[in-house]
Amino acid sequence: MPAWLSRSELLVGKEGIDKLQCSHVLVVGLGGVGSFAAEYICRSGVGEMTIVDGDVVDPSNRNRQLPALATNHGELKAEIMAERLMAINPELKLHVVKEFLSPQKCREILETKFDYIMDCIDSVTPKLILLSTAYEKQQRIVSSMGAGGKIDPTKNRVADLFDTYQCLFAQYVRKRIKKLGVDTGIKAVFSTEPFMRDSLILTDGNNFKRSAYGTISYLPAAFGGVCASIVIRDLLGYPIELEKRPGIIKKKMKIKVKEL
Repeated sequence: MPAWLSRSELLVGKEGIDKLQCSHVLVVGLGGVGSFAAEYICRSGVGEMTIVDGDVVDPSNRNRQLPALATNHGELKAEIMAERLMAINPELKLHVVKEFLSPQKCREILETKFDYIMDCIDSVTPKLILLSTAYEKQQRIVSSMGAGGKIDPTKNRVADLFDTYQCLFAQYVRKRIKKLGVDTGIKAVFSTEPFMRDSLILTDGNNFKRSAYGTISYLPAAFGGVCASIVIRDLLGYPIELEKRPGIIKKKMKIKVKEL
């Protein structure tokens, strides 16, 4: 057992560490959510990882993204994160894909059977490609919804994608992905906090992204932490309580009343 995992072993036991070291996790998107999620997965002791991102560091990334520094503008996030992950765990079996996710590339990557997939993409079209392909291939996946326009990490929740609420990004994803034949079974991280509408800006449309909401340093990282926790807990067999939409809860309560 590596000495650097001794504190984790105290919590999850030797069998837990062994399980993580034999697992292969895919992380797609290395921005504010995905960069922290990838680091948390690496630090947990997962033995094999594949990271995917074709973007470079922009000055506007520095307020929230782990790889973004004043000294590396224009450098590939995937390369920066690869160096960082290998510095954390030199024995990590790491695969690096320095490309944006196209339908063809997604199918190529998902020919590999992963133990878990983390969707940390903040653009709708690539996100739909990844989610629908993972669903089709029956691969376990957790998906991050909108972390922009919000400021309170205590409002973060975990639910089936179709039980998410109070998140416009999740609403749009649900509507589009249902047309692709996707049903229940995808865990999603979302926030119940009302978003700040006046933080919206329009972008140039690059990388399938036409608009963005303002972000604060810790909120995307908190999303990444919740996503990583789902992966680790699922891999280790710990229970995960999923949020239910308020309307669904009320409907069930009415049914119980009628039965009485």
